[in-house]
Amino acid sequence: MATVSASRSAEIPTPSARPPSAPPPVPGATALAEMEAGELPRRYDGPAAWTGAEMRERDDWIVRLTAADRAELDTAWRATSHLPIEGIGPGDFLLPDLGPRLLALRDEIIEGRGFVLLRGLDIEGWPIERTARTYWGLGSWFGRAVSQNAMGHVLGHVRDLDFHTRDPNVRTYQTTERQFYHSDSCDIVGLLCVQPAKRGGLSSIVSSVTLYNEMARRRPELAAVLSEPVPFDRRGEVPENEEPFFLNAVFNHHAGLVSSYVSRRYIESSQRHPSAPRITALHVDAMDLLDELAEDPELHLDMEFRPGDIQLLHNHTIFHDRTAFEDWPEPERKRHLLRLWLCPPNGRPLPDRYAARWGGTTIGDRGGIVCPGTKHHAPLAPV
Repeated sequence: MATVSASRSAEIPTPSARPPSAPPPVPGATALAEMEAGELPRRYDGPAAWTGAEMRERDDWIVRLTAADRAELDTAWRATSHLPIEGIGPGDFLLPDLGPRLLALRDEIIEGRGFVLLRGLDIEGWPIERTARTYWGLGSWFGRAVSQNAMGHVLGHVRDLDFHTRDPNVRTYQTTERQFYHSDSCDIVGLLCVQPAKRGGLSSIVSSVTLYNEMARRRPELAAVLSEPVPFDRRGEVPENEEPFFLNAVFNHHAGLVSSYVSRRYIESSQRHPSAPRITALHVDAMDLLDELAEDPELHLDMEFRPGDIQLLHNHTIFHDRTAFEDWPEPERKRHLLRLWLCPPNGRPLPDRYAARWGGTTIGDRGGIVCPGTKHHAPLAPV
């Protein structure tokens, strides 16, 4: 797969430096009217409906930290080095100049194209604790960290643990396997590259808004199938008094927006539970078309991570994938990413069905995985 060259990049703009533009139309006005008429929206317009071909022709999604930004991060790291990582927030991790610009990027993620790649954090020679603290502090400006698994990890480590998804309770990020396009159980997911793979492990993203538009144009009946709830396997991470699966739609039409959620592997593995609703041939056809569209190089965007790169994605409008990879034999060189699942205070409205997985839908207080005995902590090594 061809990857985007990220040699060109822009510094993080100040909010006041953004060029003036005409007032945008009311977001989702047409889609909302169609919903109110009892129809599925024919398409959604706006900056979240991008294509990979378009993004390869621009580079405003790549932003570079300046020397002054790095100095602010260094000062903030030193000032909070005595605090437990999971207790650090933006009120502790002070970024007088960079912070407001990060908030502007958060708005772009939530209300705009849905993703950004931050470049220029020089982590060479840093111990993992410094990298984790700096990443956590920067991430806290985007939202509150939520648990990524039943163990309560609010700082995740994406690294091969010599597992395989033949075990139905293993999650793909613990393997070298391709992840396939999916979304996570949080508003924003962030990844920091500590160490890239020897070969492979590319990040691929695609606009789920564009995928819906294409499905609705080509096969509206299949778009309708994926707009109804389907079962997702919890992969052994079962909250108290809940089924071992939950129901959500791939395309959720709510408040003039389409909020998307997918993991085909988890939909299919839900069928191991006798009480889960059955997947039909029509579901398979719909998921096949969704996969075909996501695999289209005109629609998706590939990027190769460098050490220190930070990718932030809006799960409601972006599906993400990772290619399979070959790792280095030396343990200290193995592919390693740090991950945050973030709940921002200005997220979008979600339908009630999200509560089955997210624990609720209240903006600023939702997302993550909580099971009996879950206690939040930020481990500094893969577990």
